Amino acid sequence: MLNRRTLLTGTAGFTVMGLSLGRAAAASLTGIERASMRGSINATELGVSPGIFDDQSKAFAKLLRDANERDMPVFLPPGTYVVSNLALPGRVRLSGVPGATRIVYGGDGHLFKAEQADHIELSGLVFDGTNRSMGDYAQGLLDLRRVAHLVVDNCQITGSGKNGLALEHAAGRVERSDISGAADAGIYSVEAGGLAITGNTISDCANGGILVHRWQAAEDGTMITGNRVERIQARSGGTGQNGNGINAFRAGNVVISGNIVSDCAFSAIRANSASNLQISGNTCSRSGETAVYSEFSFEGAIISNNIVDGAANGISIVNFNEGGRMGVCSGNIVRNLSTSGPYPADPPGFGVGIGVEADTTVSNNVIENAPLYGMQIGWGPYLRNVVATGNIIRKAGTGIVVSVVEGAGTAVISDNVIDGALNGAVVGQRWAEPATGDLTLSDKSGYAHLTVERNHVS
Repeated sequence: MLNRRTLLTGTAGFTVMGLSLGRAAAASLTGIERASMRGSINATELGVSPGIFDDQSKAFAKLLRDANERDMPVFLPPGTYVVSNLALPGRVRLSGVPGATRIVYGGDGHLFKAEQADHIELSGLVFDGTNRSMGDYAQGLLDLRRVAHLVVDNCQITGSGKNGLALEHAAGRVERSDISGAADAGIYSVEAGGLAITGNTISDCANGGILVHRWQAAEDGTMITGNRVERIQARSGGTGQNGNGINAFRAGNVVISGNIVSDCAFSAIRANSASNLQISGNTCSRSGETAVYSEFSFEGAIISNNIVDGAANGISIVNFNEGGRMGVCSGNIVRNLSTSGPYPADPPGFGVGIGVEADTTVSNNVIENAPLYGMQIGWGPYLRNVVATGNIIRKAGTGIVVSVVEGAGTAVISDNVIDGALNGAVVGQRWAEPATGDLTLSDKSGYAHLTVERNHVS
């Protein structure tokens, strides 16, 4: 006779599709069936084992194909897996134990490559390129192209011979991951479509931290928020194309906010031909060249509430000669600038706190220790519709310089506090050379395009 206790004992085991299986029945299930009941495939039950130093690429590829066919996630137990030249199928959900599950590049090509994938999700994994060379065709240790939905979460990517994570036409998110030691950039994204890069640490990369690029200028919409980027070199040289912590190139509608960026060979944050740009609430320390840069053919840049401490130049919103125009520069602290940079400077030189040129307001900023100029307004005839008001400038070579070259447009300089400017509070310049005395000493500037009033000088 069965009582309740013996019934429960006899049916202990697994439940599949609402039916209880006994121990004997459960023991007869295949690895894939047991994994199905847990909701994921355990890689070791399908022939992929940690700690084997032989290349497991074939078994790993079969595992991913099986998981793709069943549309199931794969779990990798702790240990090292040596693989290379894996082409990811259309649907991959691969996870491990953070810091303990290591996928090591075996050489001779690439590690992971995807092309035209629906869903790729990588979490809790260490990807180690071991600084080995990669094939010419590979863009990064993880080379993921045309991915409709991408998630890279809580991973480590280290020792890539090229970019750490290379994305092309990707949408989704890269978050809570550490990327270090890349021979090129930590993250390189081109032609993104709704990408979020959030809460990552990017460090010790040879040419760039986070790069968001497009082939042609267009809306991109990437959000780069809450990342820590540090120790970025410019090993491939140049005058700004390398060595930047965060770089947007031709990418419109990009938001760069709340990041901590330090010790970059060139800029902490550099945007080139990137319209409708927001750079806000970032902390930028010890930049080798201009800390925050919006340059060339852009329209619309808001640079606000950032801290710049240590750079050759502080903030530049320039290149009206190339169509760069329309900006707001407000609420920033810029301090401790240097006249030395990573290359011999073009005139007027390094050591400028904030530089602007066209259709821009500059307000409520604090600039301290700018050895050349606290603020530079215009360059030759490239000046139009600039208002500089409510700023505090302390300890500068010259407080504010403004272009008085023929053809220069309107500038209003009012209600600023300028303290300790060695060579004058507000001075008109012809290109890099002073052309006036201190314009705050007279009620009239002597130039129809220029208004200088109610500034407080000490």
